[in-house]
Amino acid sequence: NLPKQNEVSISLERRNRLPPRNSHLYPELPGNQIVIVLYVHNRPQYLEVAVNSLSKVEGIGETLLIVSHDGFFEAMNEIVDRIRFCRVKQIFAPYSPHVIPDTFPGSSPNDCRDKQDPLRKKCIGTPDQFGNHRSAKIVSLKHHWWWMMNTVWDGLSETMHHSGHILFIEEDHFIYPNAYRNLQSLIELKPRKCPHCYAANLAPYDVKSRGEGWDSLVAERMGNVGYSFNRTVWRKIHRKAKEFCSFDDYNWDITMWTSVYPSFGGPVYTLRGPKTSAVHFGKCGLHQGQGGNKGCIDSSSSFGIELDGDDKVCNIKDKWEVRVLAHQSGYQAGFRGWGGWGDTRDRQLCLDFSKMYVS
Repeated sequence: NLPKQNEVSISLERRNRLPPRNSHLYPELPGNQIVIVLYVHNRPQYLEVAVNSLSKVEGIGETLLIVSHDGFFEAMNEIVDRIRFCRVKQIFAPYSPHVIPDTFPGSSPNDCRDKQDPLRKKCIGTPDQFGNHRSAKIVSLKHHWWWMMNTVWDGLSETMHHSGHILFIEEDHFIYPNAYRNLQSLIELKPRKCPHCYAANLAPYDVKSRGEGWDSLVAERMGNVGYSFNRTVWRKIHRKAKEFCSFDDYNWDITMWTSVYPSFGGPVYTLRGPKTSAVHFGKCGLHQGQGGNKGCIDSSSSFGIELDGDDKVCNIKDKWEVRVLAHQSGYQAGFRGWGGWGDTRDRQLCLDFSKMYVS
């Protein structure tokens, strides 16, 4: 029941089946690799920074980097084409409104706008909880994340049998040189130090924090900068497709925090170090920052990110105990959402994405 595709959508779906590039440069990868997924929209000035930071990560040549695009944008594609520091595979969301702009999931001429009454205006659409109709470019955020998750875990030959962790980052995340080695240590320590933790994070939940600098590991609610989990956790998330797809908020992360994770029946903790290994550097939101808007990025060479020697080597210690942050501020269960996700067509497409590869 997926939307009818146009020629561009079909061609992108074919590209998704191409093998990774640079396999001749990295012919053998270790069996315990952590796959990295970088999901992007159209902010080339951000992606340049993110890719440059990845190129300096210790151990990056040991893994597969998957870049998931929300549509096809030439400037973004060119940046990824230049990557030589690891194996890299690109996938493109074929049902993005940026690919199918004139009919659903894009904007159809008969779609209701703003707060129009469908009966009086004879237009198509279901308003959200605040009476507003869908914005195609806004709902694409949540659609892309959910399509990507289903595709990476269950639809790609390169990862559909991967049982280890997959790390997820965005185009406005700066990744420290020690990130991969730190994450390997956290994943190794997690069963022993924090068996109730669902994931391992490179950064604190509070995106403004650089960590506490304690001599201990930290268990806290899962953040949205540099988070990783395995297939067991993905299966739990996938089983909550109805909760994810029906929650009236266009943000995937707020949907997870206030609808999906609370439905697991207990606290959902992630394990991280006391110093961050990734930071969010973007000044603007996803759709504000596209098109080379110079005002959306710090013009300084360091982007406000200062690295010291400890940021370049693994700084996770086996002897550390775990400090649990049980009571944190932020979005909680019971929050009704910011809206933007009320249209029944979006909710159905979301559910259809969850059935693309598994019944």
